[in-house]
Amino acid sequence: MEKTLTFKTKFFLTILFILVIFLLLLTANNKASDYLILILNLMAINIIFAVSLTFINGITGIFSLGHVGFIAIGAYVSSILTLSPAQKEISFLIKPLIYPLNVIQIPFLPAIIIAGLVAAAFGYLVAAPSLRLIGDYLAIATLGLGEVVRVIANNTWAVTNGALGLKSIPQYSNLWWTWGFALITVVFISSLVKSSYGRALKAIREDPVAAKSMGINVFSHQVVTFVIGSFFAGVGGALWAHLITTIDPKSFMFQKTFEILIMVVIGGLGSISGAIMGASLYTVGLEFLRVLEEPISIGSIYIPGIPGMRMVVLSLILIIIMLFWRRGIMGRNEITWDGIYELITKLKNKIVMRKDE
Repeated sequence: MEKTLTFKTKFFLTILFILVIFLLLLTANNKASDYLILILNLMAINIIFAVSLTFINGITGIFSLGHVGFIAIGAYVSSILTLSPAQKEISFLIKPLIYPLNVIQIPFLPAIIIAGLVAAAFGYLVAAPSLRLIGDYLAIATLGLGEVVRVIANNTWAVTNGALGLKSIPQYSNLWWTWGFALITVVFISSLVKSSYGRALKAIREDPVAAKSMGINVFSHQVVTFVIGSFFAGVGGALWAHLITTIDPKSFMFQKTFEILIMVVIGGLGSISGAIMGASLYTVGLEFLRVLEEPISIGSIYIPGIPGMRMVVLSLILIIIMLFWRRGIMGRNEITWDGIYELITKLKNKIVMRKDE
């Protein structure tokens, strides 16, 4: 019989783990370079994007390609709410920002929450009709959503400043904001997945017809999942906009959804732990491979930098991962304290057996 850890031990280990993360972030905040802090912030925001998409795609089985649309909504809403009236007057040159948005300025935290709620509201408006579709039709409908949001952002000059976008957005996002919301996202969605509600979502993913015959309201569960995923995508978009300080419609092309899908697929479609690993590996790997786009001199040989080379190499790495781990690094498994304890016990027993030999 396998020995498992008590709830008290798991709770203590979780608090200890969070404390270690806090100390690491505190050290990074005081000692690390601006470039490293930027990568850590991007990693946390990508974790929010990947976990929220995993909740929709991997846990519930809704193949959505419109995640970038909710990210864009969150980014624009929070930016407009936090810019000062004077900055709005300077930015909106072609058409003035409509009233009352032109005189509103609120703090960062309520702006993030409102951005998430607006993205969730749009998620509901999209989910209600489109989730009646299945398979490829649903993917195409959600893909269209992302493009619709981008086109609207490109043409509503009195709200989004059109193709000029928004500049000089206050840089409020820091390690505490990004990693704090990443922790909230992971804890909230993990708790949902472990609950009876999460088991119902997994049943829907495996066989919607069988789940319906067991009394599960498939449509209602899918809509709620889509709305929750949209909320966190909007929150991530708000954090992202206040990190890079400049957004425009080109920031929200389909490529953004593709990048988040790569993170989810690398980690394992259906695993929260996998989504965190995929987002972390993608963020760090993309920056590490940036050296391939810079000129390199080997002795007398000069190799000019090739723009886009890191994406080529990253795609090759993705193909190799898919060849050897077709379900991603984690598959549908999760990293748990019981799993870590079991692994340590096995390693310990192996060492003892070798000593006895």
